[in-house]
Amino acid sequence: MRWQALRQRCLSFDGAEETFPFGPETSVFKVAGKMFALSRLRGEPLSVSVKCDPLLAEQLRVTHSATGAGYHLNKRHWNTVHLDATVPDDEIIQMVIHSYEQVVAGLSKSARQSLTPSD
Repeated sequence: MRWQALRQRCLSFDGAEETFPFGPETSVFKVAGKMFALSRLRGEPLSVSVKCDPLLAEQLRVTHSATGAGYHLNKRHWNTVHLDATVPDDEIIQMVIHSYEQVVAGLSKSARQSLTPSD
């Protein structure tokens, strides 16, 4: 996966925004002010940190050698995935989706409702 595709996917979610609280080289993707992904998009090697259910986080670390505990993050709830082509792109996308969903689930009801466009 290339950084452009990762960035585009992270920004495709309702309410997603890209911020740079750690400097211009590190993208932090948030929803309602809460982080769901973190990446040095032009870093070598490219990696992304995503929030994860603790049991799933452990399973992913065992399944994929490119997946480890979140770098400088809560190791129980965050994984860092090195995008070295050993983890299929569709699995990386699923991890990003799961992360977004984990963060949205923790938002207040009114914050969640504000993400869904009304018909």
